[in-house]
Amino acid sequence: MYSIAIHGGAGTIRKNNINPEEEGLYYEGLRIAIEAGVQVLRSGKNALDAVEAAVMALEDNPLFNAGCGSVFNSDGIHEMEASLMWGKNLNAGAVCALRNVKNPVQLARLVMEKSNHLFLNGKGAEDFARENDLVFEEDSYFFTTKRYDQLLETKKTGHIQLDHAAGKYFGTVGAVALDSAGNLAAATSTGGLTNKSYGRIGDTPLIGAGTYANNNTCAVSCTGDGEFFIRGVAAYDISCLLEYRNMSLQDACNLVLLDKMKKLGGEGGAIAVDKTGNVAMVFNSEGMYRGFCREGAEPVLAIFK
Repeated sequence: MYSIAIHGGAGTIRKNNINPEEEGLYYEGLRIAIEAGVQVLRSGKNALDAVEAAVMALEDNPLFNAGCGSVFNSDGIHEMEASLMWGKNLNAGAVCALRNVKNPVQLARLVMEKSNHLFLNGKGAEDFARENDLVFEEDSYFFTTKRYDQLLETKKTGHIQLDHAAGKYFGTVGAVALDSAGNLAAATSTGGLTNKSYGRIGDTPLIGAGTYANNNTCAVSCTGDGEFFIRGVAAYDISCLLEYRNMSLQDACNLVLLDKMKKLGGEGGAIAVDKTGNVAMVFNSEGMYRGFCREGAEPVLAIFK
């Protein structure tokens, strides 16, 4: 019995801020991503293959802040982050400060499977990607007018921007899955913050903060105020509540997102699936691009509360 869930970011996402055409495009993007993951699971492949496929579909969609839709940093370039974790043996791979790699989540998996390390950054990560024949794209591939306008608007204030000037929007993307063999996996990818500087790294590539998977408990992918999710070790905290306090997945996510993160001052959300296939999608912001599907059922997609 398989289950899969995806997210495309959380934040100040209100129905009156999105026109019907744009809303339809977001739903279509979510549908394509979740169907990519479902197709993998339906074919008998594992949860790791499924979350990689779903996240790649989101990275390939310029609407989402990952891959080709990544935001610009203060130098006007794209710096991407991604991680992936396999609940069967707690193996993981992560990358950050990445440029021009078409699908960062693919590189995170290669780091896990083909390197002697867990976490690679910058030029070293890119060299490793080239050695393994990953696809690179020119800067123009990652350019979108919307993201560039966000950078120009944000530079006027001298502040970083969580995504767009219309309100807080955490543009991380992610997927979690349980396969028919009982294995769990999680993957997360992002372009970070508009106008970020000083080599800032968020929670996305940090195992335990933005991504976590353990076959004994659950798989989690987070999106939100990265600094707070790091401080709260949010993804691992959800898993610990299942393992050490025997909480349900929903209750654990509620406690971390609606209580602990809020007390710290962190806004955002998380998707999770446990070892029996239960799915939770919890956020303390006004909306989160999200969806889930269980074996034998149709996908369920949502944006607003």
